[in-house]
Amino acid sequence: QVQLVESGGGLVQAGGSLSLSCAAAGRTFSSYTMGWFRQAPGKEREFVAAISGKSGRTYYTDSVKGRFTISRDNAKNTVYLQMNSLKPDDTAVYYCAANPAFRYYTEIRGYAYWGQGTQVTVSS
Repeated sequence: QVQLVESGGGLVQAGGSLSLSCAAAGRTFSSYTMGWFRQAPGKEREFVAAISGKSGRTYYTDSVKGRFTISRDNAKNTVYLQMNSLKPDDTAVYYCAANPAFRYYTEIRGYAYWGQGTQVTVSS
């Protein structure tokens, strides 16, 4: 079992930055691939970024490449999402998720545990 708690969301103007954190409770955090997803009003939840457990290899959806950075600190059981050059289209609830196996890491079905989400709103 892994419990996930996100923090760091808020309201920011376009072009600004926000940093999200996700604290995990569990003994095997370093073995999980961690991901960030987002869901905008009226839209399906979509993949944003993922980071593998031990190697720290990262993956991004095309729309955030060069603007967002995912990272993790296994000693602190925490994964981060640094978001720069934010756009109104980035407005969504952002979810942290844990994937127990390095499979389907861009898909919801790959993730067994989810946080409650944190709202990010980017004003134009």
